Amino acid sequence: MAPATEFQGSFLSRISIRRNQIVSMDVNHEQELEELDYFQKHVAERFSDLLSSPSPPSSSSDAVFVSQPSDPILSIPWLQNLLDVFMSCEAEFKAVLSTTQISKSPVLERVLPEMLDRILKALDICNAVVYGIDSVRQSRRLAEIAVTALKQRPLCDGSVRRAKRALTRLLVGLNADGRDRSGCSSNRRTTSRSWSFGQRSNVTVGGGGSSGHVSKNCSAAKQIQAMVSNLVVPRGAEASGPAMPVYIMSSVMVLVMWVLVAAVPCQTSSVLVAPLSLPKHQSWASATVSIQERIGEEMKRKEKRCGGGGGGGLMEEMQRMERIGLSLMEFAEKFRFPAEEEEEEEVAEKVDELEEICRRMEVGLEDLQGQVRQVFHRLVRSRIEIVSVLDQAPAI
Repeated sequence: MAPATEFQGSFLSRISIRRNQIVSMDVNHEQELEELDYFQKHVAERFSDLLSSPSPPSSSSDAVFVSQPSDPILSIPWLQNLLDVFMSCEAEFKAVLSTTQISKSPVLERVLPEMLDRILKALDICNAVVYGIDSVRQSRRLAEIAVTALKQRPLCDGSVRRAKRALTRLLVGLNADGRDRSGCSSNRRTTSRSWSFGQRSNVTVGGGGSSGHVSKNCSAAKQIQAMVSNLVVPRGAEASGPAMPVYIMSSVMVLVMWVLVAAVPCQTSSVLVAPLSLPKHQSWASATVSIQERIGEEMKRKEKRCGGGGGGGLMEEMQRMERIGLSLMEFAEKFRFPAEEEEEEEVAEKVDELEEICRRMEVGLEDLQGQVRQVFHRLVRSRIEIVSVLDQAPAI
């Protein structure tokens, strides 16, 4: 029989180890709560900044295309800021995951695979947006043709007819259903890329020298609807655990993808609706709710103006281009040579404004497309890292 002192020492040792484990667990949980709180504050601050429209990150082309202190929502500089905010939040999310004690609990085994599926859909949307930006470039080229024609002096029937043809195509493109005017169109001569990546390992983003084919049945709106179908606010104990940052980052991702599809003409078979029922009472969601509501109002105005139809194409520069294009089309239809001097001056002002929009879009669209590609590759890396986290997580 072992001496009592030996048994007592062994027992006390086990108690001490257990007490240290409990303290360690408490410290870890405290740290996790601090990280979650910081992440929520970060999301709140960055999206609040978007409402005041700070300048985007500097680039080599800043001298030509500079964000103003009050960039309108959905303008190209504002969209660049949005993508910058998304990548900042995504980096903080990964920092939270790296400091969180991840275990194979039923909750995480549900929410992380759901997030992986959302990332796949976001990749599809990024590709659609890249091709959609190409269609916006086509609109810009048509606007430039009209500008060149209407800058001729004196204005003659021939130059006005050229402008009218370009404006007709421009306005049809700006108002047509996304299935006819986006880079997802089946008429586009592209090869070797499918709409959904699914199990494919060699994921590549469209545009910029690469090529691909997008299914005629693809719909950015349906992708977004699928992304939110199982997105539920964590409740009870889950609200203070790792499920919460997963929910917040998923919400941010869905919101950003929705905004991109609203701004850039992507293939969509239905009017885009506000994607999320965000928890307004939570601090991180306040600014995102405001952004969603403001863009929702823009959608309603366009739907009323255009009599319904596909969503998208709300980019501020495109809307200005449309308004000026309609005015110039009205002038072209009524034109009789020679034009009155006052009428020519009024048209010249509108042509100058349209020319300035084209100039800003030339550089801005290139930068925006580059940022969308950057987001695409960031999401690919994130997906790989989340899969690794799941694989290495211990069972409980």
